[in-house]
Amino acid sequence: MKIILRKKKLKNDKESLYIEFYKGSVITPEGKRKFLRDFEYLDLYIDKSSNSSSVREKNKETLRLAENILSIRQAEHIQGKYQIKNTRKTKTNFLDYYHKLKEERYQSKGNYDNWDAAGLHLQAYCPANISFDEIDENFVKGYRKYLDTKAKTKSGTPLSQNTKYTYYNKFRACIGQAFEDQYLDSDIKKLAKAFKQGESQREYLTFSELNRMASADCKYPILKKAFICSCLTGLRWSDIDRMKWLEVRDEDNGARIIFRQKKTDGLEYLDISTQARSLLGKRRGASEKVFQGLKYGAHFNAEILRWCMRAGITKHITFHSARHTNAVLLLENGADIYTVSKRLGHKELRTTEIYAKIIDTKMKEAAEIIPSLNIEL
Repeated sequence: MKIILRKKKLKNDKESLYIEFYKGSVITPEGKRKFLRDFEYLDLYIDKSSNSSSVREKNKETLRLAENILSIRQAEHIQGKYQIKNTRKTKTNFLDYYHKLKEERYQSKGNYDNWDAAGLHLQAYCPANISFDEIDENFVKGYRKYLDTKAKTKSGTPLSQNTKYTYYNKFRACIGQAFEDQYLDSDIKKLAKAFKQGESQREYLTFSELNRMASADCKYPILKKAFICSCLTGLRWSDIDRMKWLEVRDEDNGARIIFRQKKTDGLEYLDISTQARSLLGKRRGASEKVFQGLKYGAHFNAEILRWCMRAGITKHITFHSARHTNAVLLLENGADIYTVSKRLGHKELRTTEIYAKIIDTKMKEAAEIIPSLNIEL
C-alpha cells in the first residue's frame, strides 16, 4: 500500500489536504483496470488567496501538521502489516473519530446532514472524553435504547421510526469502520441490531390533480416548469437543479437525458417525452444549467403549497412529491414495475414495490365488492 499526501483545489482559492491510500488495482469482468483507493480528508486547507508573510507562515504550519498525520498513518500501516498492537488507537477519542468520518462526507449534503444530526444525539448520550477502549456491548445497546426511549427532536417530540433507523445506522457505520481501522479489537457492530425501517407515506398527485396544477398560476415560472418536468420524468430535485445542456440529447427518435445521479452516483440514460422536452426550453450553451434560477429552501417550498391551494389541492406536496407522482402515473398507465424501477434509478426493486402498493387495483376492487346496504339514519 502507498500512503500519499495530496492536495485538491477548491473554488475559494484554497487547497484541501487529504491522504490517499493506494491499494493497487484489479481487472474488472469487463476487462478494464480499476484502481483501488481510499481517502482521508484532513479538514486542513492551504490558503492561496494571498502571498503575505502571515498567510505563508500559516500555510507552512498547516502543511507540517498534514505531514505529521501522514507519518502517523504510515506508521499505523506498518504496525498492522507486522501485527504490532497499536494501543494508541484504542485511546483515541470516539467522538473525534466520528466527527472525522462525518467530515469525509461533506460532498454529499444529505448524507452529511444525517451524520451531523446523528452526531448531536451521540454527543448527548456519551461522555465527551470517551475513548475506544470504553466502547463495548453495553455502550452499543445503551445508545440504541437512548434513541428509542429518550432522544427528542428539536420540538421535543420522540424520534420517528425512520429517524431512529437512520441515526443508528450512522453509528453502526462508524463502529464498523473503526473495527476495520483497528481502533476496536472486536467487531461489535454485529451486536448493534439495527432498527426496522418504518414505511413512510409517499404523497403524490393524481393525473387530474397534476392537470389542475398545470393550469394554476405559480409565482415562479421556472419552479412550475421544473416541478412538472419532475412529474413527467421522475428526476430528483438535485438532478433537476444541476442538469446542464450537455446532458440533454436531442436525437432522431426523441430526447433523452444522460446524467449521473447525485444521490447514487449511478450513470443513467433516461428517455423523456416530447412534452417533458418542451419544458426544458430552447437549448443554450453546453455548460449552462437547463433550469436557471431554481433555489432550494423554505421560500420555494412554501410557494409549492400556495400553488397547490390555487389548484384546489390540500395535500402536503413538496418537490419530491413530483418523483412519487411520476412513479404512480407510470404504473397506473401500464408500465411494468421493472421499467419504472430502472427509470427511477432504484438499486433495489423493493424500493419501487412501495408504489405498486399505492395503486393496488385488487384492493380497489375489494373496496366495492360488498353490496350496498339500505341504510336509514
